Amino acid sequence: MNTNPTLFTENEISKIILDAAFKVHTRTGPGLLETCYEVMLAYELRKAGLRVERQVSIPIRYDDLTFDEGFRADLVVEGKVIVELKSLEELLRVHGKQLLTQLRLSGLRLGLLVNFGEVHLKHGIERVVNGLPDDPPKGVVSKLVSFFMSFASFASFA
Repeated sequence: MNTNPTLFTENEISKIILDAAFKVHTRTGPGLLETCYEVMLAYELRKAGLRVERQVSIPIRYDDLTFDEGFRADLVVEGKVIVELKSLEELLRVHGKQLLTQLRLSGLRLGLLVNFGEVHLKHGIERVVNGLPDDPPKGVVSKLVSFFMSFASFASFA
């Protein structure tokens, strides 16, 4: 992993965000208002050395016009990842659409929807992408190439 936060990829940033979210949830539990989680998570991320903006305005741009009636992202981390926070019994599909809209309007490629209302936070996390290529786990590509190359050697004898 990089040591300079400004060089982190979206996926590296998201890992730090999720680690911090689990820390906050473990210490506070579910049931607080969203603003409380926003303040605490922003604090933990800044402690980790990341640049965090709260309540970032995301305007709507259309036909060379800008409308300020857009949206507000709860957190934008390192200018690369939007974090939308909830404190609900369960997430709805509309919450994912809200985050995808923010990603499209802002031009960012990764968003995390984190529902602190869940008893087990792992059930309240959704990753939303906007044109971000999936990073295959390290070593998987080379293992697949080796696997298929072994079949190629059989095919040459047929």
